[in-house]
Amino acid sequence: MQKSWWLLLTAGALEIVWLLALKYSEGFTRLWPSILFAVSSLLSFYLLAMAIKHIPIGTAYAVWTAIGAVGSAAVGIILFQEAATFLRVLSILFIVAGIVGLKLSAQQTG
Repeated sequence: MQKSWWLLLTAGALEIVWLLALKYSEGFTRLWPSILFAVSSLLSFYLLAMAIKHIPIGTAYAVWTAIGAVGSAAVGIILFQEAATFLRVLSILFIVAGIVGLKLSAQQTG
């Protein structure tokens, strides 16, 4: 996998980190989660900016947000005991299929 895609995947993973830090910051009233939020969100945006130098912006942004959506839904189910209904899991799988489709289509165009 080319470097830009690794940057994008890392940016997406950091989106999950900053989302969790945001939750644990309790409205920015807790110092360390607030700092983790700031650092991880800035790094996530920076890596996204680096990735879009070589990946079409529509593809990169869709993949980045999808990683965050799937990751946050999974974290919600695993850490916060949110419902893992059939429809919810199926919807997550559709998002994953969309990510794969975007990756494959980006390979065909360049």
